Amino acid sequence: MSNPLIVALDVPSIDEASTLAKHIGDAAGAFKIGMELFYAAGPDAVRSIDAPIFLDLKLHDIPTTVARSMRALAPLRPAMVNVHALGGRAMLEAAVADKPEGTALLAVTILTSLHDAALAEIGLPPAQDAVSLLATLAVDAGCDGVVCAPADLETVRAVAPDDFLIVTPGIRPADHSQDEHARGTTPAEAMKAGATHIVVGRPITRATDPGAAARAILEEL
Repeated sequence: MSNPLIVALDVPSIDEASTLAKHIGDAAGAFKIGMELFYAAGPDAVRSIDAPIFLDLKLHDIPTTVARSMRALAPLRPAMVNVHALGGRAMLEAAVADKPEGTALLAVTILTSLHDAALAEIGLPPAQDAVSLLATLAVDAGCDGVVCAPADLETVRAVAPDDFLIVTPGIRPADHSQDEHARGTTPAEAMKAGATHIVVGRPITRATDPGAAARAILEEL
C-alpha cells in the first residue's frame, strides 16, 4: 500500500462502516476492521468493504488455536492481520506458518493505552524494554511487522530490518484529544519517527466530513 493511512472503522454495524468507507474513498490506503465490528457482523464486515483491510483481531491463544484461526481467515484475504507478541515464539511461528496467502502478519507489542506504571502492575518491564524484546521476537519468528505505539517507533526501528512493517495506532492531529492513548502522537511525527503506516479512527470517522478529514491528514504527511 503506497498510501500509509489506515482508517479505523470502529463502528458496530456494516451499514455504518460501508457509509464511512464510501465517504473516505481512496483517501485511505486501507481500512481497519477491529473486534467491535467483526464480532458484531463477522466475515461479512470484511466482504462489505471494497478496499484493502487490516483485520485487527489481536489473536492471543495457544499455537494450535491461532494457526486454525489463520486458516479460517484465508477466504477473506485481508491485507494485514495481527496477533499479540505476548503469545510467545511458538504462537507467532504458528501464525506465520498458517497466515493467509498475501497477508502481512503483524505482532502487537505493547498497547498504546499502557504506560510504564500500568505495565508494572502486571509484572512487565517499562515499555521501551518490553517493546524491544517483543519486536525482536517478532522479527525472529518471521512476522512481517509489528503494531506499536508512536513512542516506541525508535525502539522498534533499532531492532527491525529495513523492510519491516511498523503500523502505529494512537495517532491524533495536533488539535485533537489523545483520548485513552497514553503514548500517542501526530501523523507527521509518527511517519518521521519510522512508521510505515498510521492508524487513525475518531478524528476521521467522527468528523463532519470524514473524507476531508482523511485528506487533511494525508496533506500533513
